[in-house]
Amino acid sequence: MYRYLQIERKGAYAIVRICKEPVNSMNLDLWSELDKCLYEIEQDVDIKGLVLASGLKRSIFTAGNDLKELYAKATSKTRFTDFWRAQTHFLAHLNRTSLVTVAAIKGACPAGGCITALGCDYRIMTEKGYIGLNEVLIGLPVPKLWCKQMERLIGARHAQTALMTGKMFKPKDALAVGLVNQVVPEENLLATAEAVVAKWVQIPSFGVATTKKFLKEELAQELDDFCEEEATETWQILSSPKIIGLMEKYLKGLSKPSKAKM
Repeated sequence: MYRYLQIERKGAYAIVRICKEPVNSMNLDLWSELDKCLYEIEQDVDIKGLVLASGLKRSIFTAGNDLKELYAKATSKTRFTDFWRAQTHFLAHLNRTSLVTVAAIKGACPAGGCITALGCDYRIMTEKGYIGLNEVLIGLPVPKLWCKQMERLIGARHAQTALMTGKMFKPKDALAVGLVNQVVPEENLLATAEAVVAKWVQIPSFGVATTKKFLKEELAQELDDFCEEEATETWQILSSPKIIGLMEKYLKGLSKPSKAKM
């Protein structure tokens, strides 16, 4: 049913694994599948929680957005707008879903992967890896509401420095500033995530879901409301000669192991 996702139902919660080789790069199809999958799971009255994890053998949660969706010469305004809508609608949906959501972050988690994890209610990370919003390193601005979401989690002082420098937090540093909630050995990651969500879904769901709405619905609505304007503004940036040049330079360097996607 899904090309890039695997769903495992385990009583009151489900595990969704992202399985898009080689690095779970997030394109139009993957964002769309994530949204569709979330709607499907919400229809199951027995499921109250969700663990979002990587199904890759490599230590990568997701390397972020597929640069083919951002490189103006490789796409079109129409395609990019569809991509931006799919991405934004899922992120809004993730923030407002009544399900309890836990991100099981294995290894690398930059940019699009990071904002997906931040949209979850709880984040558990392996002892090795990194997480952050690093768009500025390839000359792009961090989306406005992505900035807001990070700022809400770790505070203005930490967020400002991290966002303006493209800082990648190591797991212990991410834990120290509140970007993640736990750091565990990789072999314990999924079991820990399942234990958290299994305990959480035992709490009466109405109170949890309504409180979550108070906390996150405003941001979800802002994501929806700003989507079309942001898509237009972002395309103008991506299609400018300066950014095209920076993207070309960045793409040429992607063969280096240290490079990460947006």
